[in-house]
Amino acid sequence: MRILIATDAWEPQVNGVVRTYQRVNEELVKLGHKVSFVTPNDYYTFPCPTYPEIRLALVSSFQLKKLVDQFQPDVVHVATEGPIGWAMRRACLSRNIPFTTAYHTRFPEYVVERFPLPLSMMYKIVKRFHNVGGGTMVATQSLANELSDRGFVDLLKWTRGVNTDLFKPRSCRLFGNEKVALYVGRVAPEKNIESFLDLEFEGQKVVVGDGPSLANLKAKYKDVIFTGKKTGQDLAECYSSVDVFVFPSLTDTFGIVMLEAMASGVPIAAFRVTGPIDVVEEGVTGALSDDNLGDAVAKALSLDRDVCRQQALNFSWEHCAQLFLENLTIATYKNQQSAA
Repeated sequence: MRILIATDAWEPQVNGVVRTYQRVNEELVKLGHKVSFVTPNDYYTFPCPTYPEIRLALVSSFQLKKLVDQFQPDVVHVATEGPIGWAMRRACLSRNIPFTTAYHTRFPEYVVERFPLPLSMMYKIVKRFHNVGGGTMVATQSLANELSDRGFVDLLKWTRGVNTDLFKPRSCRLFGNEKVALYVGRVAPEKNIESFLDLEFEGQKVVVGDGPSLANLKAKYKDVIFTGKKTGQDLAECYSSVDVFVFPSLTDTFGIVMLEAMASGVPIAAFRVTGPIDVVEEGVTGALSDDNLGDAVAKALSLDRDVCRQQALNFSWEHCAQLFLENLTIATYKNQQSAA
């Protein structure tokens, strides 16, 4: 199968969206599929307002129509709702090419967090973006239920994976021998990191990641270790060096970092919201709370690290890629049926 993937999120960004497509691409190539990517790196870009680390591409549907004509994909996957996503969506509709989309990020909430716009209006725009395709891939059942209630249709399950060879238990303590609580991810307002940093915790708090809020948080929380961005082996050693992983976000749709922590033998503390409720088995791999994150941290510290590791082994990138392919096939079939 010839697969074209269009995404506004790509290197040098380090986030779950980028990691997902990098790993899925590796698995698809192993299976003999031809994959090509359309990313911001192919075009002139400008900084995203309020989030300059993200670069937005100046691209037109005319440009992407030419690219589609050259590559001749069997199916297109549109990963994001940014400039590339909208341009590729228009290109596919004009060429009657089957395509899927993915709902990775609570884009309406993120926009409303930064600009005084009605949430209902943003959901109307995003729903229009997704509902014309052959299906929208979602990572969890709870997210599918939420989107269905908002009028999204043709929702397709697509779970995530974790590299259990890289993320595994290690005997290292990078941050000292006292109890350590860790956050990994973008350092941005929508991640609700301050609910973690404000906790009463008898030990060391560590934040791994970069983002627009980093400078302000470093200035405000002098007792917290901020490492900046970490990847690969360096990131894996950070996970292995801690006692609990804290996931304070109220808006993430999945949270691959939770799988990475579990694979490293680290239990999770999080709020009882979409993402954590689908990933964390309460009382087994972590603890969830409606409004008391500190209570969840205390409970998670008592859990069996070996069990966390074993549970993470159930998430493979190979299975993730297989689901992705199945969803593409569904979209192709729907396109053929509508054309008949």
